[in-house]
Amino acid sequence: MIETDVSKITLMLKEFALGFGMDLLGAIVILAVGWWLAGRASALVRHSLKNAKFVDATLKPLAASIVRYAILIFVLIAILSNFGVETTSIIAVLGAAGLAIGLALQGTLSNIAAGVMILILRPLKIDEFIEAGSVSGTVVEISLFTTLLKTPDGVFISAPNSQIWNSSIKNYSRNPTRRMDIKVGISYDDDVDGALEFLKNLVASDERVLKDPAPMSFVATLGESSVDLTARGWVATADFWPTFFDLTRKSKTELEAAGFSIPFPQRDLHVIESPETASVAKLAAAKPAAAKAPAKKPATRTRATAAKPAAKTAAAKKAPESKS
Repeated sequence: MIETDVSKITLMLKEFALGFGMDLLGAIVILAVGWWLAGRASALVRHSLKNAKFVDATLKPLAASIVRYAILIFVLIAILSNFGVETTSIIAVLGAAGLAIGLALQGTLSNIAAGVMILILRPLKIDEFIEAGSVSGTVVEISLFTTLLKTPDGVFISAPNSQIWNSSIKNYSRNPTRRMDIKVGISYDDDVDGALEFLKNLVASDERVLKDPAPMSFVATLGESSVDLTARGWVATADFWPTFFDLTRKSKTELEAAGFSIPFPQRDLHVIESPETASVAKLAAAKPAAAKAPAKKPATRTRATAAKPAAKTAAAKKAPESKS
């Protein structure tokens, strides 16, 4: 009886292990094929949209990500159904799991919502230079969860979409033109009107500076050691930094060649002597004279030492007289 029960249990375990093993093997095959298919489909979508002009560059990586995650969801459903789980139960389980995951990952899901809002309102696009909060750089990619940036010195930044969306976004590349200010200081002895005219002509002479709005120059501030002038002009956004660097250099070299001086920061110090400071100075001048008075003591010592030999000589003379 016991042997029969053991044989039945062993047979049942073998059948269960064989059935579960086949299900597990099938699940592994489905997962491997589905994972490979999701990657290939994502790469295919990304490649097909790469040269498509009718699709915005910002939407291309997002579309590839959506395709990949959608296929992975179907792969998960197929794996669960392979183990005998009904589709309706799968949907119910996914709904409950989605609610629990949504409550646990509120911050992560907010990144998805922020990414959707960025794609709808378009405050930034691929290849635009932006500044949002504490991060700045050229936009490389906008995914479901993060925005990828590249700084001018080649540093990679991955910022959460919620951080970008919840900050004031400065887009330096969106407008076709930008205003450029060239600041330089001249001496107070120089001709201010002549320097202003010279700077305005210097900015206007550059071909990259736009004629409309016309360049202008003005006195910005009266500094401690210089009169600070500003020359203003408008350039195309792509030419902003090369033009700014060239005109900044020329404003120094050509102003000096024209006879204007660019002073370095300096400060003149005037000391006014008050009655109190005058009395202190007199006391300080009188102290050396008082200090010289004790110098007479060594003379006294010299006299005393000179008197001692004289006394010794007189005693020596008296000594022979007493012997005789």
